Amino acid sequence: MRFTLHLDGMISRRSPATKISAIVSDVDGTVVTDDKRLTERSRAAVSAVRQSGLPLCLISSRPPRGFAQLRSVLEIVTPCAGFNGGVIVAPDGSVIEQHLLPSQRARDTVGFLTEHGIDIWLFSGPDWLLTNTAGPYIDHEKRTVGFDPVVVRDFALALDSAAKIVGVSKDFDLLAQCEIALAKMMGDSASVARSQLYYLDTTAPLANKGAGMLALASQIGVPPAEIAVIGDGGNDVAMFEHAGLSIAMGNAQPAVKAQADLVTWSNAEDGFAMAIERFILGGER
Repeated sequence: MRFTLHLDGMISRRSPATKISAIVSDVDGTVVTDDKRLTERSRAAVSAVRQSGLPLCLISSRPPRGFAQLRSVLEIVTPCAGFNGGVIVAPDGSVIEQHLLPSQRARDTVGFLTEHGIDIWLFSGPDWLLTNTAGPYIDHEKRTVGFDPVVVRDFALALDSAAKIVGVSKDFDLLAQCEIALAKMMGDSASVARSQLYYLDTTAPLANKGAGMLALASQIGVPPAEIAVIGDGGNDVAMFEHAGLSIAMGNAQPAVKAQADLVTWSNAEDGFAMAIERFILGGER
């Protein structure tokens, strides 16, 4: 078994794939900076991927509507996945497949988050629903997804069509504890993972980055063992486990980096572009 040295000095025991035929990348914390900018170097890297003939798919915790503009700017012509893989969309935005949260699990999630004093967002169809307009990170999410939330009195009418329920809190430790407790409570009936330190996502069992990556692999006709994946969040580890080459961003938490084959620089340092230039197109594996 070969040891792999990461750019930040960490060591992995896994041997990365020697043949890469496609790329699947996370969006926030990876392709874009923390203030949601797409740098010129990242644009150039995607252009180089396109010229090389490698398919590039994006997978995000955002709703598909929330990164449609990015797909257009980058001229992505492959299927992409929103809601952590819960909805697979064609290049024109039409839905290829989707997995909704079971109604009872949606009710249980809302009840759990309410009990713990955590703000709740519910995504259903094209809409982002919330009840508390004074909650944290609302303006941040508006800038991220590019549209405004719909304010509702309660979530009752949307619980049968929830694609994602997000627990939102500035108390990162509380959210980490709730992640463990809610995941245990849900078992195999839902997927529970933080997409950011401040966002706890609950989605359908097959709405996770691992299943999403496999669905994208099937759509583009490339074996998972020949796919390179790039991400920074705890929810990205699920796709690390299936890919031929996994690359963690430098801004990822240590536990995420430890699960990757390689670690690039942070999203503030064009780590996404560097991963493509050196590790994928450059072959430094």
